[in-house]
Amino acid sequence: MRVSVPGVALSWALSSAFLGGVAVAGEAPVGPPGEVRALAGCWSGEGAVMGKPVTIALAVEPVAGDAMMLVEADSRAKADPADAYAAHLLFGGRTTKAGEPAAIVGLWADSFGGDGASMGTGAVAAGGFEVAYPYGASSFVNRWTVKGGKLSWSIVVRDAVGKEQTFASYELAKAACAKGG
Repeated sequence: MRVSVPGVALSWALSSAFLGGVAVAGEAPVGPPGEVRALAGCWSGEGAVMGKPVTIALAVEPVAGDAMMLVEADSRAKADPADAYAAHLLFGGRTTKAGEPAAIVGLWADSFGGDGASMGTGAVAAGGFEVAYPYGASSFVNRWTVKGGKLSWSIVVRDAVGKEQTFASYELAKAACAKGG
């Protein structure tokens, strides 16, 4: 007898694809590296997206039993507060071979909807980490650096030959989290 539970097969397939497999029972999952965990808390700042000045706020917390970090980003154009953007980023660690930098997997989903969602991969880098999300023949490379109570986040578009062009950059400071957040 075959039993079908709606959504279970899809959830299993998505989980397996996202995590690159399933951890064996009793095996601790590879959590986000310390450079990703350093984002925890709330941040507020300013930046520019394609040359347009914006304000930005981040709320970052561990999720999924502390196996992942969730970043909720909200930004608004300074010239037009109705011009708003929101993104939901999820970061997790990946198993690496001895001597390799800690690896990171990322999921980018934003207010452009499902067609803009992307799976990314990256690693710990000097002073922080970076994750690249494919988009056609190019990649959006996100670089994160936390130093003290300051966070720098830059996004460049890297083309197929490796040439990079600035897409966005932000400078943020630790901020109080909203009540209930």
